[in-house]
Amino acid sequence: MRQIRVIFFVLFLVSAHTCFAQDSSVVVQKNNTVVINNLFLTGNKRTKSFIVFREVPFVKGTELSESDLEKQLVLARQQVMNTLLFVDVNVYVAARNGNLVDINIDVKERWYFFPLPYFRLVDRNFNQWWVEQHRSLERVNYGIKFTQNNISGRNDNLDVWLITGYTQQVTLRYNLPFFDRKLKQGFNIGIISATQKEINYATGDNKQLFYRSEAVNKKNLRLEFTYSYRPDVRQRHMFRIGYSNERVSDTVVKINPQYFPNGGAQMKYLDLTYTYRYYNVDYRPYPTTGFFGEASLYRRGFNNTDGLWQLNGRAVYVQPLTKNAFVHFEALAIAKAPFRSFFVNEKLIGYGFYQLRGLEYNVVDGMVGGAFKTTFATKVFSFILRNPFPSKTHDKIPIRFFLKTYADAGYAYNPSPRPTNTLNNRLLRTWGFGMDIVSIYDFVFKIEYSFNQLGKDGLYLQTRNEF
Repeated sequence: MRQIRVIFFVLFLVSAHTCFAQDSSVVVQKNNTVVINNLFLTGNKRTKSFIVFREVPFVKGTELSESDLEKQLVLARQQVMNTLLFVDVNVYVAARNGNLVDINIDVKERWYFFPLPYFRLVDRNFNQWWVEQHRSLERVNYGIKFTQNNISGRNDNLDVWLITGYTQQVTLRYNLPFFDRKLKQGFNIGIISATQKEINYATGDNKQLFYRSEAVNKKNLRLEFTYSYRPDVRQRHMFRIGYSNERVSDTVVKINPQYFPNGGAQMKYLDLTYTYRYYNVDYRPYPTTGFFGEASLYRRGFNNTDGLWQLNGRAVYVQPLTKNAFVHFEALAIAKAPFRSFFVNEKLIGYGFYQLRGLEYNVVDGMVGGAFKTTFATKVFSFILRNPFPSKTHDKIPIRFFLKTYADAGYAYNPSPRPTNTLNNRLLRTWGFGMDIVSIYDFVFKIEYSFNQLGKDGLYLQTRNEF
C-alpha cells in the first residue's frame, strides 16, 4: 500500500512539473506579444478624434509583437502627419501592465485660418520671372486669399480667393474628405471665374510666346465636382466631372489660328477624369522613404472637333541608403489621342510636374512624352528654431538641410513641331547639384545649380514640394 502511495506521489510530481513547464512556455509566448489596451489622443482642439484614429494602423485590442509595435508606432506618426493637419505628432507607449500597453498620440494643430495677402508669380518658375521677364510686377497676381482649413474638424477646407493683377480671378472651393460613417467617401466642389490681358498663345524657339494688350484677351469659367473614395489610408480613387467655357480675343486667333480647334475663338466642353493614387511615404511634402504612384484617365469633349483622350502616369520611389541619405527616383509618362495639332493640346514638358531641372527657361510641346529623374540626397544638418513669441503649438520650428546631386532625362514627341522648336522629338538630358531646405507647413525651398545638353548652366530656385 505504501508503495502505491509513493508511485502516485511520483506521478503527481511529474504531472505538476509538466504542467508548470507548459504553463511557463505560454507565459513566455505571451510576454513576446503586446495587446493595445487603450488609445489616448491629446492636443486636438478642433480636429475630431475619429479623423486621427482613422490614420492609426491599430485599434484597441490589436495584438502585436514587440518588434512590430515599434514599427507601427513609427507608421502611425507618419500617417497622422500626412493628414497635413498638424505641425508635430508624437506616438508612444505611455504605460505598461504586463503585456497590456496604453498608447498616447500627442498632436500640435496648425493654424487653420489664413486671411492672407496673396502674391504669386504667374510664370512657371522664379528664374523665368526674374531673368526673362525682368522681375516685372505686371506678371504678378495679388489679392486676398481666405483659407479656412479643418472647418468642422473633419479635415474639410474652404477657399475663397479674390485675385487681381495679371489675372482677375474669383475662386470658391470646398473640400470634404469624408461624409459617411465609415470615413471612406468625400467630395470637392469648385467654381473659378478668371480673365487676363496677357496670354501665352504659342511656343517658339522652345519658349513661351506672349501677347498682351489693354483689352481682355482670355476669359474662363470653370465648374467642377469630384467624388472621392478612400478604402484605406494609402489608396484614393477620384471621379471628377467638369465644365469649362474658354474664350480668347479675335487678335489671338489671328496671330495663332491653331490656338483652338478649327481656328475658333471659343471652347465649351465637359470633361471626365478618373484618378487613382497610392501613398506609402514617410512625409508627403518631402519623402525620404517609401513609394507614391498615380494614374489618371482624362476625357475632354464628346465630339470629333475638340475631343481628347489623355492618359497620365507618375511614380516616385525613395530608398534610404543610410540614416540620413536616400536616393529618389521619379518616372512620368503622358499620352494624348487623337493627334490634333492645336496649341491647347500640346503643352507637355515644362508644365506642372513635367519639369526637367536645368530647362526651366524652356518648354517642349508634344502629344506623347515621358521623363525619368534621379536624385541622391543626404541630410547635412538640422536645427530647431525657438519661437520668440509664446505659442503652445508653434514653440519649436524644425529646419532640415539636404545636399543633393541629380540627373534628369525626358522626351516629348510632337507630330508637327514648329521649325524653331528644336527640343521636340529628341532625348533631353540635364544634371546638377543643390540644397533643399525643409520645414513646417509643407515648406520646401530648393536651391539648384543645373546643366543641360545645350551647354547652358545656371542657378535656379524652386518652392514646390514633391506632391
